[in-house]
Amino acid sequence: MAKTPSTMLALGTAAPSFKLPDTDGKSRSIEDFKNQSLLLVAFICNHCPFVINIKREFSSFAKEYGEKGLAVVAINSNDVSKYPDDSPGKMAEDKQEFAYSFPYLFDEDQSVAKAYNAACTPDFYLFDKDRKLIYRGRFDGSSPSNNTPPSGEDMRKAVELGLKGELVPESEQVASIGCNIKWKSGAEPRYFSH
Repeated sequence: MAKTPSTMLALGTAAPSFKLPDTDGKSRSIEDFKNQSLLLVAFICNHCPFVINIKREFSSFAKEYGEKGLAVVAINSNDVSKYPDDSPGKMAEDKQEFAYSFPYLFDEDQSVAKAYNAACTPDFYLFDKDRKLIYRGRFDGSSPSNNTPPSGEDMRKAVELGLKGELVPESEQVASIGCNIKWKSGAEPRYFSH
């Protein structure tokens, strides 16, 4: 299982805008979340073992913190012609099976993944009320190959600090590790390396 780390986009970066279809075909944009205190953008997919490992805990986490002012949006940017398990129809099934309370969007042309410098699944970006990046990195220290159960520990700490208006120390930001985003042939961004 190949492991790809997140690029660790610079803290303070403004959240790139997006307008993408959700699993119901409804167009969703970053503006839909303007009233929430924090915004978490998560690049996920259906088939990646690293995402599968955290799906249930991530769903629970999103519900819990959604009641505290955190908006969550998940984006799938994989090339579905090569990875049909990540198709919009399968995304809708995943959303239902894991009871996602958040929109699950499809980035067909992969432009949003590139705007965020997303490299792997899962890849997380937490923005403050001004939509400046305050945390990027892993959900927690669990993985498909260790015996650590998913807890969302790292993300929980980051969100708790963000809800208080505090910065997340750089020393507490560890790169996410996962499967690389499945780029369309010839469309790999320059920041991507196998």
